[in-house]
Amino acid sequence: MKLTVTKAALLEGLQTVQNVVGIRTTLPILLNVLVTAEKNKVLLTTTDLDLTVRCSLEAQVAKAGSTTIPVRRLFSIIRELPEGDIEITVDEKDVATVTSGSSFFKIIGLSEDEFPPAPKADGKYVYHVEQGVLKEMLKKTSYAASADETRFVLNGCLLSFKEGKLTVVATDGRRLALVEQEVEFPKEAESDFILPTKTVNELLRILKDEGELKTYKKDNQIVFEFGDVLIASKLVEGTYPNYRQVIPGHCEERVTIEREALFSALRRVALLTTDKSNATKLTFGKNKLVILMTTPDVGEARETLPIKYTGKEISVAFNPEFMMDPLRALANDEIFIELTDDLSPGVIKCDMPFLYVIMPMRIS
Repeated sequence: MKLTVTKAALLEGLQTVQNVVGIRTTLPILLNVLVTAEKNKVLLTTTDLDLTVRCSLEAQVAKAGSTTIPVRRLFSIIRELPEGDIEITVDEKDVATVTSGSSFFKIIGLSEDEFPPAPKADGKYVYHVEQGVLKEMLKKTSYAASADETRFVLNGCLLSFKEGKLTVVATDGRRLALVEQEVEFPKEAESDFILPTKTVNELLRILKDEGELKTYKKDNQIVFEFGDVLIASKLVEGTYPNYRQVIPGHCEERVTIEREALFSALRRVALLTTDKSNATKLTFGKNKLVILMTTPDVGEARETLPIKYTGKEISVAFNPEFMMDPLRALANDEIFIELTDDLSPGVIKCDMPFLYVIMPMRIS
């Protein structure tokens, strides 16, 4: 195999694929990137057996072929090389020679024969969603997913293609984030699947703000194809809980608040939280919101915000980090908080199909 590629293109390609590769693995081949040269392009592929990322980049291919090279070592070398063209030659023993200007490196690789085969972008149905749309939907929900491995069905985001729309949901049992978007697909393509957190993070990292995205579901696998990138992932097996039943059907009071002001106030009072004490009390009174954080052995913080509110006084305690997460992910100037009493869930909404349910905390 022999090819010439620019440093900028190769570096960008390696940055796209290398995140999947772990630091330790029982299979040495999984520490490598599969480099495949064909016609006028090079394919770079990495996998951890659950998640596969592949990208293609333009190159001058003098001799087609494939090999696998330790990806982090290769990335470190390419990053330090001078700008310009890089020539890579691989012999029959999978030893790669990398040259650029006066720099010369020899890297021992492994045969492509041991590398797991990459999934194909095909399936009975294909869902078309803009890259930027899915990226925003995942950004607005993924922070609410559970990290508790004993509740594995909650370790990711639910993607539900039903009734002409895509619904993305994440919950850890203490809060729930949901966002919807109208999408066209045939009735028989209705489906639910749970995307693992690692896959969600890769999509958030690699997806662009615009451009077409094709999604294929096949058995227990999902494939995303966009631009020069393919991401294939195993799905989380199991049935997602009925999230609709935790969304309050009715709330007695609705408060409009400036998002940035609320976020800043919560961030300041949260400076006094500890591992044992993180319940922040919010008191909604006539035209003002008082946010109080009292931490034994540490001290007290209080913020007062002007709001348009004339309903009954309600005091409710929430985890400030859980309150800030959706405020951080949204871009709206104003948000709405719906409340009933100190023991009922609070709901955060905005002027788009988004909602966030947060369970209250008990304070003595």
